[in-house]
Amino acid sequence: MRSSAARRRRGASLGTDTEEIVIEAGRGGRRYWADLWRHRELFYFLAWRDILARYKQTVVGIAWAGIRPLLTMGVFTLVFGRFAGLSSGGVPYPIMVFAALLPWQFFSTAVSEGSASLVANAGMISKIYFPRLVIPAGAIVVSLVDFLISLAILGVLMLLYGTNPGWQVLWLPLFMALAVILATAVTVLCAALNVRYRDFRYVVAFLVQFGLFVSPVGFSMSIIPERWHAVYALNPMVGVIEGFRWCLTGTAAALDMRAVAMSMAISVSLLALALLYFRSTERTFADVV
Repeated sequence: MRSSAARRRRGASLGTDTEEIVIEAGRGGRRYWADLWRHRELFYFLAWRDILARYKQTVVGIAWAGIRPLLTMGVFTLVFGRFAGLSSGGVPYPIMVFAALLPWQFFSTAVSEGSASLVANAGMISKIYFPRLVIPAGAIVVSLVDFLISLAILGVLMLLYGTNPGWQVLWLPLFMALAVILATAVTVLCAALNVRYRDFRYVVAFLVQFGLFVSPVGFSMSIIPERWHAVYALNPMVGVIEGFRWCLTGTAAALDMRAVAMSMAISVSLLALALLYFRSTERTFADVV
């Protein structure tokens, strides 16, 4: 049975008021977004459930959210900073790398776990109606928890290295919002594709792994020749990562606003496309999940 929305209307039968339930193929427009708001408690429940499941009965528990970026930072610092001798722009290389790992870890975690969220909740989808967008959105909240833990670790590292952020840190909420928009767009799109094409999860795993090396995480965008900056900025994570690094490292280096503008344009466009595709396929999820 296809997933559907139900609206209620009053009718008359045998001289008395009765309640008739009309089954529709799905809500559209404002009614759908109103449904989404009415199901906000379900969103809170699913997000909290995923957070508990992520850290419950684990060996290192919540510390894993900090261990992973610290290990990655150590490898990148050794390979790019020590062996390759790449410049860090006057900032300690570990700080430069960790500042870039913050948005990347948030993005990769959201996409990796959110893309499989609809399939993982197949039982719920096939039994009751609710806006399916609630499920992949919950993965974003779990990723935000990891982000906050990593941000606290970065604060400790900056104290140890004697590095203080400058006035640029005031722009951090803007770049965090941009990271959320991009992560939501890719997560929603991949989640919908994964329902229809089950082998798409392998594509997601490859793209996340490949994206780590083509994004400026272990190195600065300054090593890319100027003539290739526009092409390189087609990767929307470039503007996000460079923005985070600019906000957190306390340097006065100029930010490539062209990369940021392209990241904003691509992220917003991709979010619109993802929501359009998700809504067009949402009514079939219960049939194919």
